[in-house]
Amino acid sequence: MLKRRWVRFGLLAFGLLLAVVVSRAALMTAPAVDRGESLPLPEFDEAAAVARLSSALQLATISLAPERTGEAQGDERTFHALHALLEREFPRVHKTLRRETVNQLSLVYRWPGSDPALAPILLLAHMDVVPVEPGTEADWGQAPFSGAVVDGEIWGRGAMDDKTSVMAILEAIEALLANGFVPQRTVVLAFGHDEETGGRRGAQAMAKRFEAEGLAFEMVLDEGGAVVEGSLPGIDAPIAFVGIAEKGYASLELTAAEEGGHSSMPSTGGAIARMGAAVRRLDEHQMAPRIGGPTQTMLETIGPQMPFAMRLGVANLWLLERVLLKVMMAKPAAAATVRTTTALTVFEAGSADNVLPQSARAIVNFRILPGDTVESVLTHARAVIGDASIEVKCLDACWDPSAPSPTDTRGFARLQQAILHTFDRVVVAPYLVVGATDAHHYQHLSPATYRFLPITMKDGQRKRLHGTGERISVADYHRAIRFYLDLIMRTTTRP
Repeated sequence: MLKRRWVRFGLLAFGLLLAVVVSRAALMTAPAVDRGESLPLPEFDEAAAVARLSSALQLATISLAPERTGEAQGDERTFHALHALLEREFPRVHKTLRRETVNQLSLVYRWPGSDPALAPILLLAHMDVVPVEPGTEADWGQAPFSGAVVDGEIWGRGAMDDKTSVMAILEAIEALLANGFVPQRTVVLAFGHDEETGGRRGAQAMAKRFEAEGLAFEMVLDEGGAVVEGSLPGIDAPIAFVGIAEKGYASLELTAAEEGGHSSMPSTGGAIARMGAAVRRLDEHQMAPRIGGPTQTMLETIGPQMPFAMRLGVANLWLLERVLLKVMMAKPAAAATVRTTTALTVFEAGSADNVLPQSARAIVNFRILPGDTVESVLTHARAVIGDASIEVKCLDACWDPSAPSPTDTRGFARLQQAILHTFDRVVVAPYLVVGATDAHHYQHLSPATYRFLPITMKDGQRKRLHGTGERISVADYHRAIRFYLDLIMRTTTRP
């Protein structure tokens, strides 16, 4: 009898738990969104805009990285050529806005507002691009620096990352000036020249200049997320991912020393063996995943769009977080949003086949989840390696994750409205940027720092970023210009 009571009690408890879990998922609703009014955007010459982007893509403004040997190096002359192109092609911008150079190659533009009491907005982009991997040139449909316009697409390194932003911002301002538009709020543009190598001489220097001037921005917008289709199974609506934070960065250099000698008299546990064991342990014992912060905000925002099975997990993280983590960890792109990632990127040792190396070196790159820090990554790496003879230190600069920007600011509301009025059927979702952008250099200058590139991207097209066949459709580029038109009008004329 007692046993049957406990069985009935257990079944009742399970039924109540199941009812709670199912009802929480069923009651998930999308947050209310103020779309704002539709704005009358000025016209612009669409064909001329494409031609100007094509010209910019023909300039191989590859990042300069003098502190890193072995990397492809850019040429300062290509940046000066791009500066000249911008001045030539956007005459109204260069007549009205004040342009300054920082460290010879980065550019700052200032468009004074009619009301100096209003905090300015800051629009970021970068002019530099990554090199094309040697030997892959023939795999491109068009030459990497051709700027070719073929079948409705504009080809070239920088078409997605990030000359589209540079050119679309200037196209928008040129059109606004031609239409007699005067912003109430000052607009500042900061175009870096070394984002791809850390932004220390570009973005970091410009941010320090703004800080010395006492500037504080109502909103900062940089590249980051995009409008993505097919990002999650079962979701039909395109998702506009707006970065509200980005992961930290730490490339750790591991070094092991050894006496060396002739390969005919080897000892066990040499430099290569010890280093190999160290990197294998780091690869096999990575930092624990978790759902929280910007990733949790993203899941809760797009939850109502998900299939019911996924919605069960999102609505009941208190119970099903481990199950949802298992699903997310199966995809590298999703896994990167829930853990500090470990990537083995460099391994160097030995000089000849009959010589025992005197040293071995490896570089392991960590992208740090909010909640972890550079210090906690160093502690984790040393503990996992478990070999005091292997030195572990930061290579170049390491930095902690950014603090998440809130989504209840005026800046986010206006950004969301501009997205909704530019892209059809889109759902705007805050998220965690898993890479690094120039924005982290400016985050102390604004409580509202966001990361969004106004282009559409299907799941498979992400590989074009820093990869082969980088290009943007003509329609997408025109849409990017309209986005910046809408955003600038919306953010600078509404107190």
